[in-house]
Amino acid sequence: QVQLVESGGGLVQAGGSLRLSCAASGRTFSSYTMGWFRQAPGKEREFVAVITWSPATTYYADSVKGRFTISGDYGKNTVYLQMNSLEPEDTAVYYCAADSGLGPYSGRNYLTNPGKFGSWGQGTQVIVSS
Repeated sequence: QVQLVESGGGLVQAGGSLRLSCAASGRTFSSYTMGWFRQAPGKEREFVAVITWSPATTYYADSVKGRFTISGDYGKNTVYLQMNSLEPEDTAVYYCAADSGLGPYSGRNYLTNPGKFGSWGQGTQVIVSS
C-alpha cells in the first residue's frame, strides 16, 4: 500500500492560485493511478482530477476544467494540482488518492469514483475568500 501526504493548502483570495502537492511513498509510484478529490462542509466528497500512467491520461471535473491542472513527477514520487482562478466555491478539504487497480483503460466512471481508490492522504484545507 502507498502512503500519501498532501501539502500546499491555505487561504487565498478569489482569482488567486495555489499548488497542492501529494508525496507518495511505500510502493512503485508509477503503478498507481493518482487522483484529487475535495469535500466541502456538509457535502459529499467529489472528484476533482485524476491522472493515469502509460499512457498518461487525465480527467477533470467540469467545475475545474480549464482552471486546474494535474501533473506528476516520477523522480519525486509526487503529484501536483495547480489551481488557478480560484473561486469561493473551490473552498474545501482536498484529498489525494491512489490505487494500483485503476489504469488508463478503467474508464471515466471508475477513475472519477472516490470509492474505487484504496489509499488516501489526510487532506489539506483550501479556503478561497471573496
